[in-house]
Amino acid sequence: MNIGFQRKTDLALRVMEELGEPGRKASGASLSRAIGTTTSFLPQVVAPLINRGWVTSERGPGGGYTLTPTARDASLFDVLEAVEGPAVDGQCVLRDQPCPGNESCQAHVVWTNAREVLINGLRTIPAVNTGERT
Repeated sequence: MNIGFQRKTDLALRVMEELGEPGRKASGASLSRAIGTTTSFLPQVVAPLINRGWVTSERGPGGGYTLTPTARDASLFDVLEAVEGPAVDGQCVLRDQPCPGNESCQAHVVWTNAREVLINGLRTIPAVNTGERT
């Protein structure tokens, strides 16, 4: 069983952490280096964060990426959904097709409960380190 985040989600979370210091602005080149990706892939990583209003991007010599104040309210789950799409998509975990609803697979109840616990847990984790986590 493979339960994990896509690479782009991991990188997006790294962007949030890297820009987490108040007033921090990072150029595309420095941000790419800091999170371990290329400058050509960085726009794909930050696009969902910009679309959600958590990151701003300024072009030009004095430009760069900055975190907005609303980013501090984002949870790990919020970033996950911004990058990967809705977590609850109605797919059957065994059949890899839409769950028929009227005839559940053997894993339906267990998987539904586990998904709910996981989602609720991820909602409690801030996407930006505020210095309160250990």
